[in-house]
Amino acid sequence: RMGRPFTKIFREERERPVIIGVDQSRSMFFGSQIAFKSVVAAEAAAIITWTTVDNGDRIGGVVFAGAGQELIKPRRSKRSALRFLNALAQYNQELVHSHASTNTPTATTENYLLKALEQIYRITKPGSNVYIISDFIDFNPECARYLQQLALHNSMTCVLIYDALEENLPRPGVYGITD
Repeated sequence: RMGRPFTKIFREERERPVIIGVDQSRSMFFGSQIAFKSVVAAEAAAIITWTTVDNGDRIGGVVFAGAGQELIKPRRSKRSALRFLNALAQYNQELVHSHASTNTPTATTENYLLKALEQIYRITKPGSNVYIISDFIDFNPECARYLQQLALHNSMTCVLIYDALEENLPRPGVYGITD
């Protein structure tokens, strides 16, 4: 129609890796309204995971807690998504069992969020979508440095999971309990 050759160049959209970091530490084993914070975090991660699979992108992530962390490298398959969600479910169940076996909180100086951010930084390639789902209780300046480095070349989304009771804790004192 134009009387001369016409070339149209298409740039195919490549599959973007999606990295999800999910906190399943003891601080997430709390909830006063609808569900525990750990369950809300797992549900949010599951929604992101299945949306990623539907978009045809690669999915991977880190599930971290006091017992350690599980790293799933990004892959484009339902099997990778199921492996990530299975690790998330196992850590969530370990939270219940560890809480039932020990009723006394253990003071620790380890920063699980920092270790997870180090892992995420190590496996993330530029152009990735990164989601961090946590209550950010362990957040410190070193964590902020990792988040800034990740945000330079990636799309970063931090999801704060909190409970309304944590914002307005009752005054300390003696409370009578009746049944």
